[in-house]
Amino acid sequence: MTTTAYPDPTREKLLDAALVHVVFDGWGSETFKAAIADSGVSEGLARVAAPRGSVDLASAYHKRGDREMVKALAETDLSAMRFTDRVTHAVWLRLQTVDRELVRRGMSLFSLPLHAPEGTKLVWETADAIWTALGDTSRDVNWYTKRATLSGVFASTVLFWLGDDSEGFTDTRAFLDRRIEDVMKVEKAKATVRDNKALSALFAVPNALFGMIKAPAGAGRTDVPGTQQSTQGATE
Repeated sequence: MTTTAYPDPTREKLLDAALVHVVFDGWGSETFKAAIADSGVSEGLARVAAPRGSVDLASAYHKRGDREMVKALAETDLSAMRFTDRVTHAVWLRLQTVDRELVRRGMSLFSLPLHAPEGTKLVWETADAIWTALGDTSRDVNWYTKRATLSGVFASTVLFWLGDDSEGFTDTRAFLDRRIEDVMKVEKAKATVRDNKALSALFAVPNALFGMIKAPAGAGRTDVPGTQQSTQGATE
């Protein structure tokens, strides 16, 4: 599902030229015009590489952060970490790959009703990139629930981070730790249900229905363009 492995060179060139303007003008039409002028890319080619203008550049910036996070994870020895700590570390790395003011401008763009679906999709892709990089092998309903849950954790952590004035963003790290801890409580509750015969019988029908849900075709493949290989051991 992850689609960040092969960035478009022209779009990346436009993005590099746009970044200096985003802080002042946001991800708008003026920034896109400035990016065309500064990059030397012809307007025609720019419109092909980024048909939605700065929206495509903002999306490319988010995807760049995903790629850098995956690269950082691949270069880190996570073997001594609990899996929960690996997820926390991945989210923390993701925050460090981007500029906070550029993200703030991006949040303003993707909070608009017209672009909100794109913002939701990007957050989902980040969650998918994290799970894939950490070796997730689930192919049933858990594939969806893991990414949905992590999407919520990531989005809330970003919002907290944007308003955090603590030194070294220590308050954000504490917030992230609490959110991950909350998620693990839910996972423990699910395990309790599975291990309890009476509760398992009660949920037998919905569990059977959930068992029919499968991950999207191609999820988990690493032999096709646009996919990323995992960096650590798998988990169900």
